[in-house]
Amino acid sequence: MKLVVAEKPSVGRTIAAVLGVSEKKNGYIEGGDYIVTWCRGHLVEPAMPENYDEKYKFRKIEDLPIIPEKWKLAVLKDSADQYKIVKGLMLDSRVTEIVSATDAGREGECIFRYVYYLTGCKKPVLRLWTSSLEESAIRQGFAGLKPMSAYDNLFAAGFARAKADWLIGMNGSRLFSCLYRSNLSVGRVQTPTLAMIVQRDADIQNFVKKPYYVVELDCGFKASSDRFDEKPPAEMLQERCNGQSATVTALKREKKTENPPKLYDLTSLQRDANRMFGYTAKETLDYAQSLYEAQLITYPRTDSNYITTDMEQTVTALVGKVSEHIPAASGIAVPNPNVKRLINDKKVSDHHAILPTDKISVKDLAALPIGEKNILSLVSARLIAAVAEPHLYEAVSAEITCADTVFRATGRTVLQPGWKAADRQMRDRLKTDKTDKPEQDENAAALPPISEGQTFENVPAVVAERFPHPPKPFTDDTLLAAMERAGNDSYEDDGTEKKGLGTPATRAAIIEGLLKREYIKRTGKQIFPTEKGKQLIRIVPESLKSPKTTAEWETVLQHIERGNSDVSAEQFTQQITEQTRTLIRDYSSTAPAESKPESNPFYQKADDSIGKCPKCGKPVREYPKSFSCTSGKDGCGFVIWKTMSGKAITAAQAKKLLEKGKTDLIKGFTSKAGKAFSAYVILKPDFTTGFEFPTRK
Repeated sequence: MKLVVAEKPSVGRTIAAVLGVSEKKNGYIEGGDYIVTWCRGHLVEPAMPENYDEKYKFRKIEDLPIIPEKWKLAVLKDSADQYKIVKGLMLDSRVTEIVSATDAGREGECIFRYVYYLTGCKKPVLRLWTSSLEESAIRQGFAGLKPMSAYDNLFAAGFARAKADWLIGMNGSRLFSCLYRSNLSVGRVQTPTLAMIVQRDADIQNFVKKPYYVVELDCGFKASSDRFDEKPPAEMLQERCNGQSATVTALKREKKTENPPKLYDLTSLQRDANRMFGYTAKETLDYAQSLYEAQLITYPRTDSNYITTDMEQTVTALVGKVSEHIPAASGIAVPNPNVKRLINDKKVSDHHAILPTDKISVKDLAALPIGEKNILSLVSARLIAAVAEPHLYEAVSAEITCADTVFRATGRTVLQPGWKAADRQMRDRLKTDKTDKPEQDENAAALPPISEGQTFENVPAVVAERFPHPPKPFTDDTLLAAMERAGNDSYEDDGTEKKGLGTPATRAAIIEGLLKREYIKRTGKQIFPTEKGKQLIRIVPESLKSPKTTAEWETVLQHIERGNSDVSAEQFTQQITEQTRTLIRDYSSTAPAESKPESNPFYQKADDSIGKCPKCGKPVREYPKSFSCTSGKDGCGFVIWKTMSGKAITAAQAKKLLEKGKTDLIKGFTSKAGKAFSAYVILKPDFTTGFEFPTRK
């Protein structure tokens, strides 16, 4: 029999239906020659430090750096039951071959191989690689299964990335937590991302709103002088020009073409969804993933904006279906869709651009949740715009001379609306965010008919005071753009390789991680650093917060993935290892002076404690996620988590737990099976927390 291992239950059920497998079991489906099971996302991850040595349960600076000689894998606690099922099936004597059907990307490859390697399974593995969960795509994928070894580079890059994150994250977080006696978190990608947010906030705070001045002539249209930093020179020019004649001394007309936009990759989809609907990067990814699993769009975690040559006819047919079945595109016809401009085989590595699928013509789209409906509409509208005619316009630039000074005026006249007309119409139908202002009618900026040598008499001149625009706070849209650009001065040219922080598949999680740790906060769409986030960036070294350095690392990982790197995965890991050693050596003695705790930016007064640690007697204080012992580098590790089984634990309850060893009866806990229950939280003999259930009368 063949064992098929999917990434999620919903994908497993879809594959099972295509294969005709229907006998449901506990954690898998069986029938004929196949067994189909799933991982529920990550079942196994690189092991925590305490899996290497019990002493690492407690954070001590003298134990750093922690550098595994041989990397271990460990089962996630919440995934133990499903791991046991998958392991049992992999080792089942009936199974002679395994099909890896996790998501076709770096992370999906790691999800499967971590499980496969930890089980000790040696059976042959074939890889299912598909960009769609439509039946035809799955059948095509099974017809073209490749040996797992064909994706060794993909796994090498994924595992190297995980090791780098582990080395920097585990050691850096422990180092600065011990130095500053606070629960701090640093990361290979999250810290440079936070540094960009902190820098943007500093740029805004330090911005000086200093006016500048221009002189404007009214010739029936506005013509402006060069800018003046001070007002008196502008006033002198205005006095010389006011009421004088002005002559067109140069005139240039150019016909220009603005080509349609590219298809969406994940980042550009997330950016548009944030601008138009206010969705966060994570929300957009979640909606897109649901649409993918519902077979309504292709694989969303892609960094490509193109399709391959063999897809031309399929995509041409899709254009008509979008116009017919997607309300935002209803009645918007593209008589001669230019699908060829979407084709670039060299720009499609693992997955092509995000597209709607044939299923839009047979599924009840009206029943979709609003978020999924909006994302499907965006993906569909982008396809229509991408194959429409170019936008053509005439750009006019004029030089007007008055009092021996050159003034300039520009304008444009639309010659062919092309794709912009369709795009604007679809966006107007979709738009719900009123802060995303509609594009101005470009004809309004057209200059009236003028000719070189033409003179305007008695021209009014005025001094206009203007202000430079201050930097704007990041939104998900602009932060994603900044993360994608990091390490690149420019990549306007299609031939330029993007570097960037993280990957399209991980950037949303990075942003959410910073929010969860309370290093940043959202106010509406805008993203700001918290005081805690600013303090963290002040204390960490440049090597940990440099976006450019991290972007260079990501480029190396991309090259390893593609098999064209001068640096092997092992060499990359060794480089990160050496940087980790240097970090610990250089910063392990930089803690604030013990005699001056106020020099510690994370210092909390003793009276902030909620009680004494039952393990070592030192104060216990409230932190974002926990009530924890403040014992710092001599840390005993005592902690009371703020959330237990889905229920928030208040400071008053935690205080009672410290004083009495037991809280009052708390209602509203939720079991793994989803059932509500009531219990007392108690301190166990090993100083961990547990539940005590009320006795039934």
